[in-house]
Amino acid sequence: MIDPKGRVVMISGASRGIGLAIVETLHAKGYTISAGARDVAALRAATSALGGDRLICARYDAVDTASHADWLAATVERYGRVDALINNAGTSNSFSIESGDEADLDLLWAVNVKGPLFLTRACLPHLRASGSGRIVNIASLSGKRVRNDNIAYSMTKHALMALTHGTRRIGWDDGVRATALCPGFVATDLTADVTKVRRDEMIAPEDLAELAATAIALPNTAAMAEMLVNCRFEDTL
Repeated sequence: MIDPKGRVVMISGASRGIGLAIVETLHAKGYTISAGARDVAALRAATSALGGDRLICARYDAVDTASHADWLAATVERYGRVDALINNAGTSNSFSIESGDEADLDLLWAVNVKGPLFLTRACLPHLRASGSGRIVNIASLSGKRVRNDNIAYSMTKHALMALTHGTRRIGWDDGVRATALCPGFVATDLTADVTKVRRDEMIAPEDLAELAATAIALPNTAAMAEMLVNCRFEDTL
């Protein structure tokens, strides 16, 4: 496994839920964290207990590519390198084949696909320079199958899977490894209204964070392209 000491990790959507759990888990393991979120004040409040020299907070808005460049520049200026990127920021809505406004569809593509794509593009030179660069895209089991009419969300997560595999191809020879982490229901605010699975039966964000930690710690010779994470039995996955 790769020693976390001195390794710099950028994490988007870091102010709550899965992203915050990843920040806390990786920081505890010794990584240096650059956390990004739209609301920097909320991000700083959420991470205030961590403190120290191994954490900075910056603005990241998936739909504002200028914020991508500014966040990356702030990270490199402070720490001089980027060794891993975790594309966690995402959103969902009820857009389906038969109903939904185009603006809702566009927002999903902007946040769930274009954001990770352009942030990955910006970070790739630094990840290549690392020699063991890592990318973890927080996808979903909805990127592996379609089980309901929430089709736009599923479409974007399938696209994120394609981005993951495409990144693996172009970065492989330079030591860049990309992993798609595909959970079912995770106990966050995004699943607060879900009734088909009890809250205590959902995946805990902290457990998902441990899997993200595993993905970035594995050596170049033991890369995992996908991690499928179930909280209930599915006979096709």
